[in-house]
Order: sequence, then structure tokens, then C-alpha cells
Amino acid sequence: METQYFVDQSSIVRKIWGKSDTILFIFAGAAAEFALNKAVDWLYFTGKLPKDPLDRLFSTVNFANIIIFSERPKALQAIDTITSIHQNVETDRGGKIPDWAYRDVLFMLVDYSIRSYELLERELTDDEKAEVLNVFIRMGERMGIEDLPNNYAEFHIARDQHIINNTAYGDFTKDLFKQYEIHLGKIRYRILIESQKLVIPDLIRQRLGFTSSTIFPILISTYKISRQFGLDKLIKSIILPAKFKPQISALDRSNVAFAP
Repeated sequence: METQYFVDQSSIVRKIWGKSDTILFIFAGAAAEFALNKAVDWLYFTGKLPKDPLDRLFSTVNFANIIIFSERPKALQAIDTITSIHQNVETDRGGKIPDWAYRDVLFMLVDYSIRSYELLERELTDDEKAEVLNVFIRMGERMGIEDLPNNYAEFHIARDQHIINNTAYGDFTKDLFKQYEIHLGKIRYRILIESQKLVIPDLIRQRLGFTSSTIFPILISTYKISRQFGLDKLIKSIILPAKFKPQISALDRSNVAFAP
């Protein structure tokens, strides 16, 4: 009997999530937008995000990797575990996380997966963008999230509306960026900010008060060239915190079957 996966082995999603640099840009963008989200107080309730935002990032990455690269039963179990964790938080706080907040997270994963891959690799086709959406919509359906878009055109409209309605600069925004700086250090924090500028939507950039990145597009072009000579690993080892290097290295999945 043929092994079934939640995400097909030839899916573009596996290619996007099979490279550490793409994943790091996905979560750079999400880190910026999370700070603006009107439901960010839920992430502060447990205290885990402000206490160690990098550890929270890799915890999320590990769940995503299980869902994207594991056989279907294990992937579904991981999704159910995520649902259970959120339900426990709701019970502890005595409230319910807004449905729109769940959609926001799914929309971020879709959008930043596409934006990050196109920044570092190439423009995706309409079919490939639809495939990215399909994977995360199926994840959302498993979690019981309602009012999910049926196609990429609907997603694009819903995504813009969610950004308009559900993001605002507030005290949590300021504090979360302060935590990013504390845990990364000044130089790596500046790299994070410049990376975020390259992938976040215009309205997110405006609400964070970011100016356009000037030198970073040039550095990205240089970085892409460095990959041809195998220097990208050296660069990442220099700019990333030492304690996370093994986890970052493990994100590169050169042995995974990808779409041509």
C-alpha cells in the first residue's frame, strides 16, 4: 500500500519549507505581523512568547515540519495537538481565541511562504500559489476554523481585509520588538528588521513605521550568489545565534523529493 502524506511529496510547499533561509524569512515576516495583531495578548497570556521568542519560533517550525513532511496520520496528530494546546490556553484564561485570529495565522503562513520563496528563489505560478493555500486551508479545516477562503482570489481579498481590521500598533507591539532585540542582540536585531522590510505587506510596514530597505536588497542578491559556492551556510553560522545553529541546519532537507 502506497504511503500517504498530508502534503504530497512533489508539492511546492515541501520545497518552500525544505530550506532554512526561506523558513527564517517566513518567520521574520510573521514576527513583525504578530506584534501588530490585535489578538497578540493571547500569546502574552502564557508568557512563552516574550520570555523566549526564538524558542517559540522553533517550536512552531517543528510542528510545521511534522505536518508538511510526515505521513498523513502523524501530520493529523500534530494538527490535533496544536488545537488541543490552544484549547487548554482558552480554558486557563476562561475565554475563546477569536476565529479571525486563527485565520490570521493561517493567512500569514500562506502569504509569507509565497513572499519568502519569491524573494529568495523565483516567482511562483498561480497553480503553485493555489497549492500553498490548499495545504494550509486543509490544516485550518482540521482545526475547525470557519469561513476559510475557497480559492486564491478569495484569499487575497480576505488577507488584505484581515490586515486592515486586525492589526494596530500598541503596547504589546513595542514590548515584543524590545524582546526581539534583547534576545537577538543589536546587530542581529537590525538584520531581523531589514529582513522583515523585504517580505511584509505595505500596510504592515506603514503601521510599524518602517522605512524602505535600501542596502538589504543588494545583500540578498549577494547571498543568492553565495549559495552557488556553498558559502550560505558560513554566512548563516555568522549571523545566527550559536545555540540555534543545529536546529537551523536541520531545517535544510536536501533529500526530500521536490517538484521540478
